[in-house]
Formats: sequence, structure tokens, C-alpha cells
Amino acid sequence: MAARIKKGDQVIVITGPQKGVQGEVLSISPVENKAVVRGVAVAKHHKKPTRMGDAGGIIEREKAIHLSNLKLVDPKSGKPTRVGFRVLEDGRKVRVAKATGEVIEG
Repeated sequence: MAARIKKGDQVIVITGPQKGVQGEVLSISPVENKAVVRGVAVAKHHKKPTRMGDAGGIIEREKAIHLSNLKLVDPKSGKPTRVGFRVLEDGRKVRVAKATGEVIEG
């Protein structure tokens, strides 16, 4: 199945406690249908110091969120949109925002 959301895309959370938060996709896990989004689902992680000089402490990092809870942000209007596909004249298959018909780069 073709990827509707890719690394580097701007997405918005559509449900859950983080609803309405926008961020950039840092990584995708297609096997688990999850994505890590900058600034979304931030959790505190307690880390021990190591002998190699890494300091211990409490660090914050993003947890994965299910792809069904994310929608791509339309590059033209800035609102959430569904994603479709279109084949161009030169034979390339590109992603298209359903709301405006705008081609999504990436």
C-alpha cells in the first residue's frame, strides 16, 4: 500500500489528548502503523548515567502515535486533509490533497 504520510510531512493530531497539535513527522513504522511526531506525545524518560560520560537525568522524548490519529496538513490552506494519488503526464505517481487538489511534495 502506498504511503499517505511520510517522514518530513506536517501533520495534525485529530483525536486523543493531543488533539489539534501540529508537528513534523520524524519517523514512520509501517509495520506497526505508527509515527513519531515532533512535539506530540512527549514522555519523560529516566536515564542512568553511564561510564562513557553520558549524564543521567530526566529527558523528554516523543512516543509513537497511531497513523489513524493523524491527518496531513494541506499545503495551500493549512487545514487537515485526506490524501489521494494522481498519475502525472510524465508517469510519476504523486500525493494529492483531497480538499484543494494541491500536489504534496515529498
